[in-house]
Amino acid sequence: MRLGVLDVGSNTVHFLVVDAHPGAAPLPAYSHKADLRLAELLDADGAISPIGIDRLVSMVASSLRVAEDKGVVDLLPFATSAVREATNGEEVLRRVEEETGVALTVLSGQDEARLTFLAVRRWFGWSSGRLLNLDIGGGSLEIACGLDEQPDVATSLPLGAGRLTSRLPGDVADPGDIRELRRHIRAEIAGAVGDIARLGAPDHSVATSKTFKQLARMTGAAPEGAGVRVPRKLTRAGLSAWLPRLAAMTPAERARIPGVSLGRARQLLAGALVADAAMDLFGLEELDICPWALREGIILRRLDTMDGQDNNRVAIEA
Repeated sequence: MRLGVLDVGSNTVHFLVVDAHPGAAPLPAYSHKADLRLAELLDADGAISPIGIDRLVSMVASSLRVAEDKGVVDLLPFATSAVREATNGEEVLRRVEEETGVALTVLSGQDEARLTFLAVRRWFGWSSGRLLNLDIGGGSLEIACGLDEQPDVATSLPLGAGRLTSRLPGDVADPGDIRELRRHIRAEIAGAVGDIARLGAPDHSVATSKTFKQLARMTGAAPEGAGVRVPRKLTRAGLSAWLPRLAAMTPAERARIPGVSLGRARQLLAGALVADAAMDLFGLEELDICPWALREGIILRRLDTMDGQDNNRVAIEA
């Protein structure tokens, strides 16, 4: 069946069309996305601005047109931290449904962590043993660890690259601001380390998300064009060597680094600080980069819940 996954994230709204059926890997067929940066379109009260809501409604409407053109038979629409944490989140959801007919499911941070973990488990398989997965989004950092398809620990921290970038104003970050942000990040992550440590050392440590992919490419991983199945890693040594250089660069200079997009260049320093802190505090020298993440987890959960009597119901709750 042809599925459409509408992912309303803190940075990007992404509509992905995939061909999928139970027991098979979902195959991407078409991608339609826009960098709305909802996390940056907040007013002083934490509400998504009217222009942000208008842009979101327009993007959802255009995604529906793509779905019709591409023959999508089942739509899986969801939103993450930007809508979840906005003070006017209910208004945003109501506007989207009233003007497009799409009812967005708002995932909790733990749901995000669990569904991403499911995708990582399916990609790497049971031979990976106890998996630890880290995922840096625009609004939050998800951490999950466990032996099964459902993690034993799944947590979400307000450490997204977009959210934290607001604490580094200016084209070149002030060293004092960087030190303060580094202390904040490490204090937040340290609170989650004990829960993971009690499970025992992970057998396989993995990272997902655009931020980790760009950091891995920056430190020498294969380019995207080499194919999805090419192994890619992020090493702590490589990341640590790049941090001072990133701190001294403007966003325009970072955008010239191979693999770094112009839209994500401003957020790259904050994302690198989160990745460095997580790898240090969890004692990880390297992370394998998984090409599957939250969207694939939602697709896999949908396929898992299909039955012969109701193939049109959406079930993405963890």
